[in-house]
Amino acid sequence: MAWTLSAAETAFRDEVRDFLARELTPELRAAGRRCSGIFTDYADGNRWHRVLAQRGWSVPHWPVEHGGTGWTPMQHYLFASELAAADAPPRAPMGPGMVAPVIIAFGTEAQKQAWLPGIRSGEDYWCQGYSEPQSGSDLASLQCKAVRDGDDYVINGTKIWTTHAQYANRMFCLVRTASGGKAQQGISFLCFDIPRAGLTIRPIISISGDHELNQVFFDDVRVPASGLIGEENQGWTVAKYLLQHERGGAWAPMLRARLRRLRAAADSAFSAAGDTAADEAREMALRLAEMDCAIDAVEATELQSLRAQARGEPHGIRPSMGKVMGSELRQRLTELGVEIAAHYAAADLPLDDSLQGALAVPEESVFSMSAYLNDRAASIYAGSNEVQRNIIAAQLLQSR
Repeated sequence: MAWTLSAAETAFRDEVRDFLARELTPELRAAGRRCSGIFTDYADGNRWHRVLAQRGWSVPHWPVEHGGTGWTPMQHYLFASELAAADAPPRAPMGPGMVAPVIIAFGTEAQKQAWLPGIRSGEDYWCQGYSEPQSGSDLASLQCKAVRDGDDYVINGTKIWTTHAQYANRMFCLVRTASGGKAQQGISFLCFDIPRAGLTIRPIISISGDHELNQVFFDDVRVPASGLIGEENQGWTVAKYLLQHERGGAWAPMLRARLRRLRAAADSAFSAAGDTAADEAREMALRLAEMDCAIDAVEATELQSLRAQARGEPHGIRPSMGKVMGSELRQRLTELGVEIAAHYAAADLPLDDSLQGALAVPEESVFSMSAYLNDRAASIYAGSNEVQRNIIAAQLLQSR
């Protein structure tokens, strides 16, 4: 989909491209290309974050007074598009994109000064304690308990699907501080350092073979009460604000980068097969063209949202709409990737430099199965798509 850019927007896009050409090393590009999950592992992702921090671009969405760039919505979109096109490593959002907006909106000045600089520089790495074994999409039913004891809270319970907890030195966590009344009442939002006495992190290896996820156990874990964000028992308001940021953002740049890779993989696969696969090649070309149209629709929706954002309109249901369309299209692309890879997709190999050796297995084929398995969760995380459809329907019916 072609955009009409102003002279200033074209200059900005060229500035980003020039920066990426200089600073995005072949190793970082390889890490970005091999990232089959939501974001790159800590070593490469944080290394890239620190490069961006030196340029002042690590937290572009933040307010300028806290280190943000002051870019227009279109500049943010162009930045995301150029990163995806250049195979930059996708960065973990837990610090910059999730807890930081909460700290800025609800935190005290002391909390902002304590936590924002480390997020901006990459010195600190955060994980999110939200889901529990019986509280995923129904997050309000969480039972992990925190009891006030002097200057501390004492936490008991467990959190699950805690992404990158094995790398994190800080955690933001939803805990139950009161019982009775509606499920959403009595929840508080706590931030604290890890590791801590009584806190145990156990790995969860996903079906794709990745160690992104963990279960975290709390056994009389004491955390400072100064880490409470907002008021005690009012954490649900904070949580809803955070989820808007988790569901928001631009899907089309990443989807278009994935489609570009699929077209290259299809060209390579069907070229090797020769004339015997001509019918299959035409069928796949048509299906990829349909994906191109679908991405155009997502992009048009996102650009419409950018214009609304520039006018100062509230987010409304746009984050939920984007989450449903983007995550389901992402899943459809990974399905096509497996079809293109054919029998090579069955290879269970690590995505690293060993694939460049004697093994005659295309790296893109190994990536395709890993991405397919990993993206089965795309319609579940950040609020399942069934829940998002309910949110959309409720808003639309209410407005009639």
